[in-house]
Amino acid sequence: MGLYEYFETNKQTWNQKVQPHLTSDFYNVEAFKKGESSLNAYELNALPDVEGKSVLHLQCHFGQDTLSWSRRGALCTGIDSSDVAIETAKKLNTELNLNAQFICGNVLDTAELVTQTYDIVFTSYGVLGWLPDLKPWAKMIKTCLKPGGIFYIVEFHPIVWMWDYQKNPPELRYGYMQDELIYEENTGTYADKDAAITTKEYTWNHGLGAVVSALAEAGLRIEYLKENDASPYNILPNLQKTETGYELQNKLYPLIFELKATAP
Repeated sequence: MGLYEYFETNKQTWNQKVQPHLTSDFYNVEAFKKGESSLNAYELNALPDVEGKSVLHLQCHFGQDTLSWSRRGALCTGIDSSDVAIETAKKLNTELNLNAQFICGNVLDTAELVTQTYDIVFTSYGVLGWLPDLKPWAKMIKTCLKPGGIFYIVEFHPIVWMWDYQKNPPELRYGYMQDELIYEENTGTYADKDAAITTKEYTWNHGLGAVVSALAEAGLRIEYLKENDASPYNILPNLQKTETGYELQNKLYPLIFELKATAP
């Protein structure tokens, strides 16, 4: 198999996930429709004022975060490879009377699919593992940013992806900077473990050095890199609830990182 087949398999996986995600407590779509934001404290603190700014949301799934930014006054465009997710996002946008735009396509092709550059490029939580190589991703981000524009990512820490969570207790299995791709078959989803679906997933692990280097080599200036103990989501085994989110009881390693960079 080649990259096209990996991407196509992953696209079908995300197509399968949309319906159970729409009815899950995790996404709580009904509360969202009534005005609840899907954004977390990390991204809101990093991007406190988006009113009137153009925002490009990479790997937007069915658009909750995109539409949450739109509610805060941003002029949003979301892109995702799942056609089912994008059609759902468009319906939500219409139902909520918002003005976001949504594009279906591979995230690596974004620069060819959009018709403008943006003040902010945003992506979050569970996005990097679907990319085989971060260098073309970083170059695309640079191309899509206006001069002085901001790129911000909040993402699960690479250490999190070293574990096989199908084992109980989780087993340290994958390399922090593993070159080989990872193939898994899963039942259910992170949002609904009892969902009656079985998915096939091809993913890749990237260390923090690879993330920072790819963005720097593309010409972006790294403003900061932060590592945090607490995840806003309780999606890993044996996390404990704290004032700031969900943490490992022993805090042996961080669960998420944030990176902000600017275009020259």
